[in-house]
Amino acid sequence: MEFLPFTRPSIDEETIAGVAEVLRSGWITSGPCAKQLEQELSQYFGGRAVRAMSSGTGALEIALGVAGVQPGDEVITTPLSWVATANVILRAGARPVFVDVDAATRNIDLERIEAAITPRTRALLPVDMAGLPVDRDRLYDIARRRGLRVIEDAAQSMGASWRGRRIGSFGDLVAISFHANKNVTTGEGGCLVLADAAETDLCTRLRLQGVVRSPDGGQEVEVAGGKHNLTDIAARIGLGQLKHLEAFTTRRRMLARRYFERFDTDSGCVLPLEDYANCNWHMFQVLLPLARMRIDRGGFIQAMHRRGIGVGVHYPAMHLFGLYRKLGYNPGDFPHAERIGSATVTLPLFPGMAAADIDRVCTAVAETIQGK
Repeated sequence: MEFLPFTRPSIDEETIAGVAEVLRSGWITSGPCAKQLEQELSQYFGGRAVRAMSSGTGALEIALGVAGVQPGDEVITTPLSWVATANVILRAGARPVFVDVDAATRNIDLERIEAAITPRTRALLPVDMAGLPVDRDRLYDIARRRGLRVIEDAAQSMGASWRGRRIGSFGDLVAISFHANKNVTTGEGGCLVLADAAETDLCTRLRLQGVVRSPDGGQEVEVAGGKHNLTDIAARIGLGQLKHLEAFTTRRRMLARRYFERFDTDSGCVLPLEDYANCNWHMFQVLLPLARMRIDRGGFIQAMHRRGIGVGVHYPAMHLFGLYRKLGYNPGDFPHAERIGSATVTLPLFPGMAAADIDRVCTAVAETIQGK
């Protein structure tokens, strides 16, 4: 039986042909396709300014710079995310201040944020875990009352919404990823959505070495920019993907429903929060009942692989990594994140899956947990 990965991009033949056209054009770095992608993304996000990036991580790094985060500042974030979320804070010279997650949503617990705010707090950096949005109303209420910037790590939430409004179409700074496993991909890439003209100009400069060019060919550099521009090759993939975003999201929600319908409720697994209005179902993550299993998580993953099914781990609690232990974080600091991070597995979910694939996964999970 064909191996079923936990994710696979859906790229149509028109997009593949379009990439070939870009390669033949001779203009393969940032050019007309990158500009077109920014324009179409801006339209998707309700006319807000968008700057395409070579990665979602780069979008976060630039967002921190645009928000004025400096060495010695603190940025509040979640310990349950891909480590890039906290790494970019460290690279800005600031300190990531972790706040435990909510057990149900697996997103940062907004009830705990205000207790973590200090005079050094500069920004809030929440993550939409698996494409389930953080409560934007409560988030921005805290930010307004406490005078803080918000940098949304919406890497996983392209196509998600909050109470009928698309993530990225409102708010402060919104960083999105177009990595190969995301709901819209450019292979590697991302974008930053901005709300302020001056900050958009700064973002443009920070994206490419800080260079400002004049019509007569002159150049000036006043800020130390980096190298985060998106190539036309990648942008052409994104243009093809964007056409299918709504269909992708609809399909993912349909497949998620199938999981809930077919999952063995006696298996002991903890399923994610069931949300079809806001979540884009970037991933379908369950918590294994490790205490009642004869094998550990590694053994479960290996057993599923033997059955021809790919399984991921998204994510270990990052405050337990050596880098963050050096900052003084220890086991037991964030019990919800640690429990979820130690038991989570990501099951296959992507638009190209059939309903029968969901059934196959559910059967395999139940039998593997039972030791069959």
